[in-house]
Amino acid sequence: MSVANAGSAILVTGAGGSIGSPLVSAIFASNPRQLILLDHSERNLHEVERELAGTHRCAAYISVLGDVCDGALLVDIFERYHPDIIYHTAAFKHVPLMERNPLAAVRNNTVGTYQLARTASQYEAAQLIMISTDKAVNPRSVMGASKRVAELTLLRWSNFKTQMKVVRLGNVLGSQGSVVPFFQQQISRGGPVTVTHPEVCRFFLTLSEAVGLILGASGLEGGGSIFIPELGEPVKILDLARQMIATAGFIPEKDIPIVFTGLRPGDKMAEELHLACVAVTPSADPRLYRVNSPEIQPDRFDVEIAELEKYADGRDLVALLDTLCRIVPEYQPSETLLGLLNCSTV
Repeated sequence: MSVANAGSAILVTGAGGSIGSPLVSAIFASNPRQLILLDHSERNLHEVERELAGTHRCAAYISVLGDVCDGALLVDIFERYHPDIIYHTAAFKHVPLMERNPLAAVRNNTVGTYQLARTASQYEAAQLIMISTDKAVNPRSVMGASKRVAELTLLRWSNFKTQMKVVRLGNVLGSQGSVVPFFQQQISRGGPVTVTHPEVCRFFLTLSEAVGLILGASGLEGGGSIFIPELGEPVKILDLARQMIATAGFIPEKDIPIVFTGLRPGDKMAEELHLACVAVTPSADPRLYRVNSPEIQPDRFDVEIAELEKYADGRDLVALLDTLCRIVPEYQPSETLLGLLNCSTV
């Protein structure tokens, strides 16, 4: 548990989400001076409120229904509550869904993060820690590309007064959209269990591990840093499916069939936590490594973000993708996303 949280005013975005909620519980237990819960889902915000009320702890918390895309709301939060530390977990995460809704993905994940980081810097918050994804490395999905630009946003706004850090994670077991509960549902119905490809593999970690890594990063010195965990070898999704079927008491591919459905739009065969050409060094926390980050040209970057916001608001997907590819030159839009260029409903 990071001692930085004790006695501090903490803002958690996406506070009722699958990662935000256990993070909130862990922070609440550390006795913060005040906890500000921001979420755009009424249901999620209500649920996390109920969880905190059930702990009977006396720490103060405030629930704010809204999202990071509302710049005026962010200013109001910082004016009223002056958060010292911000944990930014709010994001659109579902790859195929975001491939069909790219404007929303960029507006929420990229423009929203930019507004949050800029506001945190203007109000001289001590830290902003954002949860990112391995899908931001060599992205093949608009979700991954939008999170990569969000990472660069924190590098752009980090300074000696407001340290900004990225924690890049793999697939979190038990989080919303995780394959494990999906497989459990399929097994409970008697199958089939659907796997995209026999060779597809992913990095996995538990919710408790993810929360520990996020809190661990908040205790590390050095803003403008991207941190990655040591997750070992990636796991084949097919092996995971077979193991879960066997654990449930069935014989894989006999009692419960496994069906291959093909890679979804934006999917990759394997994810990476960092580019092979990028230097990685140990941090003071043995669980986390620091990834060498690029230099950001603030003026140019600010113009590019303004363009993304303008094109997202104007629903100009062609121009938005052109700008996104310019900021993240390694990004390769999927065929599905390119097929939307002639569609007016994205």
